[in-house]
Formats: sequence, structure tokens, C-alpha cells
Amino acid sequence: MAPRANWKGFLRLSLVTCPVALYPATSESEKISFNQLNRQTGHRIKYLKVDADTGDEVPNEDIVKGYMLDKDTFIEVTKEELEEVALESTRTIEIDEFVDKADIDPRYLIRPYYLRPDGKVGHDAFAVIRETIREMDKIAIGRVVLTNREHIIALEPLDKGLVGTLLRYPYEVRSEAEYFDEIQNVKVTKEMLDLAKHIVNQKAGRFDPEKFEDHYETALIDLINKKRAGKPITATEKPAAGNVVDLMEALRRSVGGGAAESKASKKPAKKPRKASPGQKEMLMPIAGKKPKEAAAKKPAARSQRKSA
Repeated sequence: MAPRANWKGFLRLSLVTCPVALYPATSESEKISFNQLNRQTGHRIKYLKVDADTGDEVPNEDIVKGYMLDKDTFIEVTKEELEEVALESTRTIEIDEFVDKADIDPRYLIRPYYLRPDGKVGHDAFAVIRETIREMDKIAIGRVVLTNREHIIALEPLDKGLVGTLLRYPYEVRSEAEYFDEIQNVKVTKEMLDLAKHIVNQKAGRFDPEKFEDHYETALIDLINKKRAGKPITATEKPAAGNVVDLMEALRRSVGGGAAESKASKKPAKKPRKASPGQKEMLMPIAGKKPKEAAAKKPAARSQRKSA
């Protein structure tokens, strides 16, 4: 069953309209996360909303939004006032135009969502919009309101549904000039370029996300499992960084090393461990879930809290 929709409304192309639901296409929930604890007691740290001047805790009903003009001056804005400026497009994704995918600067991309028909009606209209976008080989640009903010959304077909990617506004994208102006104009010789191209050809492949493993996440799981088992934690030796003195020599050596890598790559590579929806439960057993390897062991009690 699909997760709960972030947004429900209508997708409209001119006079063609259908009810749709928007779902997040990505998730961070499977990553290891930490709580902040009191080192002395092991208890979780609780955050309170307090008045910056008096130090008194403030109940939620007394908290309003404020825009800061300067250090000590704020303009208060109430919930009712924000609702008054709510946008008309809160319930509809209106397709405004169609563009080529190459026209969208990657810097404007924020996050992807899945878009599908909501309920049993509207599937015909949804299919018409989806297949029109597919046949025209275009990206549909529309607007959607999420959390009271209007966003630009780029829609493209994916299998039987649509992927909608939120886009940034121009004022949110920084100019590259302030970062690139000080880069020196260096003339790259043909020999250097040829060597570099040779390296690229040796490493050419097809992008496959399954080939990549989150090594930091794996290391975190290993660290936590070792601490739970009471095993000693030893620091891993960091590789020493080498200084490149002669760029041409480094390119030549890279080409030589690439040949060896190319021969080794012909052997079937060992696939990294694929994360499942229950990765944490599988690798780090918790109370109530007892995989084979951990069925006989129970998590340590709070009073036996281990420290690094």
C-alpha cells in the first residue's frame, strides 16, 4: 500500500481535469538518526519554547509568526492573516506550459514526487494528460501549493504515473559568478586532454544506483552493533593524501593504472547489500522483532548504558 499522500487536488490541462494525489518519491527515514542525551543520566534532551528575554516557557496558543525588520523590531502576522492571502491554486495543479527537459537548469531542481489518480475516477483524463506529455517528449510546467507556499512543478511520465519535481524560483539560485570569477584561465594542452579522455573511456559505464553503497551508513550500523555487543571501538587508519607535483606524470600514471582496473572490472563485481524497508530492524534488532541472529539476545537495559 502506498504511503499517505502529501497533497490531494486536481490536475488540469485546459478543460481536462482529474483528481490526483501527490506522494514523496524519496525518503530519509531509513537512515541512521541520533537523539541528543544528557551524558550524566542518559535521558533524552527536551527542547522548550521560551521567551528570549524572560526565559519563561510559552504555550503554543500564544506563539505567532513574526517578520524581523531589525534586531528588536518584528511585524507580527497571525494565522488568520496568512489564510487571507492563501493562493487560489491550493487545490489545483494548473499546467501552464510545455518545455524541453534540456531547458531546465539542474540547479532549479528540489525534490521529486509521484503523482497518480486519486480514487477510481479520472483515470481516463489522467491517461490523456500523461500520454500527451509522453508523445510530445516534453516537460509540463505547473504550479502547486504545499505548506502554504506556491511551488513550480515539472511533470514528466514514469511508467503508468507522473513524476513531479519541485523547482526553485530564480531568487533562490545563487549566481555562479561570485564563486567562479577567481578561477584562473588555464590552457589545457592536447596531450593532457587526450590522456584525460583515455581515463574517461576506461571508466565509462552506465549509471546504476544499485552499484553504490552508502559507506557512512554502513559504518554507523557497524559502530552501533559493536557498541551493543560490548565490543571495543578502534579508530580506522585514514589514508594519507598525496601531493600531485607533476600533472602530466599523474595523468600518465592514471592511464597505466586504469588498464589494470579495466582487467579487474571484467570480473563480476560483488553487489553491495541492498537496503530493505526494514533495514534498521534487520541489522539492528529491536524489542519485539527477533531475527534469527539476535533472537537469543535482548538489548541492554538503560541502567547498563554503554559509552564510547
